[in-house]
Amino acid sequence: MEIYTIGFTQKAAEEFFGLLRGAGIQRLGDVRLNNVSQLAGFAKRDDLRYFLRDLCRADYVHLPSLAPDEERLKGYRDKKVTWAEYAPRQRAVLPERRVEEVVDRSMLDVPTVLLCSEPTAVRCHRRLAAEYLAAAWGDVTVRHP
Repeated sequence: MEIYTIGFTQKAAEEFFGLLRGAGIQRLGDVRLNNVSQLAGFAKRDDLRYFLRDLCRADYVHLPSLAPDEERLKGYRDKKVTWAEYAPRQRAVLPERRVEEVVDRSMLDVPTVLLCSEPTAVRCHRRLAAEYLAAAWGDVTVRHP
């Protein structure tokens, strides 16, 4: 099984949806805390749901249990907390939330991607969530198209 991750920032819609189609994605798990922000452009929840269905024949699911809490995210975004401080704290939240039980593993019965806004997975909570689920479930590979 595979979990893909992707961010929409710094990508045109054509590139973003092309990457999803190229990877054969059939389901997108949105791991953003705020998925209705006007700043999200084509990746705003309702627009994204439409585009996924129409362009990729994929479905949309919101996975708030994989999102960081607002205070932790704000500290990182405001540069009050470094990535080296943020990442272990975010990793610690996942077992506390028991996300490996909360997130339905059958979601991965089709090619699935976790979405957030960060342009790459290098410093992103979607990568931390995907790696945590892969370790907890054991037979999952994480990919970043």
